[in-house]
Amino acid sequence: MSQLKTKFEKDGFYAPISVIDSETANSYREILESVEQRIGLLNYRYKIHTALDIAYKLGTNDKLLDKIEEILGPNILLYNTSFVIKEPKSKTHISWHQDLTYWGFSDNRQVAAWVALSDATEENGCMHMIPGSHKKGQVAHKTSSDEYNLLHHGQTIENASDDDSIPVPLNAGEASLHHGWTMHSSFPNQSNERRVGISMNYISTDMFQTHTDNDSAMLVRGVDDFNHFKIDQPPTREFDEDAWIELQRKEGLIHETYNKMKTD
Repeated sequence: MSQLKTKFEKDGFYAPISVIDSETANSYREILESVEQRIGLLNYRYKIHTALDIAYKLGTNDKLLDKIEEILGPNILLYNTSFVIKEPKSKTHISWHQDLTYWGFSDNRQVAAWVALSDATEENGCMHMIPGSHKKGQVAHKTSSDEYNLLHHGQTIENASDDDSIPVPLNAGEASLHHGWTMHSSFPNQSNERRVGISMNYISTDMFQTHTDNDSAMLVRGVDDFNHFKIDQPPTREFDEDAWIELQRKEGLIHETYNKMKTD
């Protein structure tokens, strides 16, 4: 077993991993912000790798996929990508949660990668992880009414303690990996700079969705002998306007599925 997989199985996360150099990270951020000037903020938009080429390039980055393969094996689907952005001096935060809580997957063979496009520090709200918390499996979440919580459903784990966590700072171009049951959160950005990152979620090809037949994913390594998901297509240019229109339609379906999972 590799050192990465051993530590990942022990702690539920692994960092840092060098994915791209800082210059490339800065150029990707500039492209992102140029697109945002045209269409609005792209924080927490689903499957952005189907419309924005830089997100697709990050989601299919060989250095990153090599590490994902050490954990999941050779056959990998990219399920979702979302930019996670905190504006300077913002009160927004992400409460303690587990990624797999509302996804409706058949199993937990999933890895989340978080790639920093700007330095992620304790001051600007880098992620915090609770080591070993993934071994508890799914724990109870409650819906909160916190207006500053970036999570769509305001879900939070009641009994998670900041004191049990450790910060996971990253330089621009570095990534962290974490398990779908690892408890994690991030605090407000107290700096004068925007904190920009992208969250990317990978699953094994044998996984399937238990709540809908309309879900989709993209094969990024190996072969898919199961075909449990509809196929996400890559963008055809730097910003694919046609794909963006389709993406917004899919977002509506995703929200319907998540709302159904909350009531089941």
